[in-house]
Amino acid sequence: MKPQTNQFIGCDKPYRAANTVLFGAPYDSTTSFRPGTRFGPAAMRAESFGIETYSPLQDRDLVDDTAVFDSGDIELPFGAPTPALKMIERRARQILKDGKRPFLLGGEHLVTLGAVRAVAEKHPNLHILHFDAHADLREDYLGNPLSHACVLRRCHDLLGDGRIFQFGIRSGTREEFQFMKDGHVTTEPFTLTTVEKVVRKLPKGVPVYLTVDMDVIDPSEFPGTGTQEAGGVRYLELLAAVRQILGKLNIVGLDNVELSPALDPTGRSTALACKFLREELLAMR
Repeated sequence: MKPQTNQFIGCDKPYRAANTVLFGAPYDSTTSFRPGTRFGPAAMRAESFGIETYSPLQDRDLVDDTAVFDSGDIELPFGAPTPALKMIERRARQILKDGKRPFLLGGEHLVTLGAVRAVAEKHPNLHILHFDAHADLREDYLGNPLSHACVLRRCHDLLGDGRIFQFGIRSGTREEFQFMKDGHVTTEPFTLTTVEKVVRKLPKGVPVYLTVDMDVIDPSEFPGTGTQEAGGVRYLELLAAVRQILGKLNIVGLDNVELSPALDPTGRSTALACKFLREELLAMR
């Protein structure tokens, strides 16, 4: 993989030396409300130079304390999601084959499925920790089973019962919430208070994929997303929860999705997404 001229700040280690590889999936063709997430990865790279590589919260620096390579965005086709998902899966598979951790930047939430397919292929006992405002457990959306509203249901098709844990969920259909109640997935609606309990419960060393839909954050702090939901968590609350996961579990892949920068002309959503990504990269060991 060739180095990019427009990288996320501090993520410029040589590919061979990196243990984590960023890649963007600028795709939003199944977005159900306001589109624009295809511009998220590029906006984050450009705006990242407005933050420091050093985190006073963690006393760590992207330049000195991490080995991250930014491989840039995949050039994805518009329209039908199947070829786009295959391209995302191919990139993630190559990163995994080279002994590195894939970190996907979306794009709408459907892009997660491509990465999870590759990670689950390498780690059959994969578990998913999912932060979101929306359950994303629909069987289909307007007849389409490959929609960002269905992505965790498709992940469940791959992994089966008992291996998906959701936090912050505050929107979904009656059928989706019944799917949760029937025990197919473990869901904490509205809050993140059970994260620590789940971290303790998971077997030591079990492979975990972390997916964060940024609309889990309340729209008062993060308005730059296509489907806002009132009653979300705060940035520092989410950061504290994710740091528990990244510091203790065997994270084999992860993503941040659903930033739609044009929907927040103030730029504060993109700035928050950049800072959150920095803290995640620094929290991983």
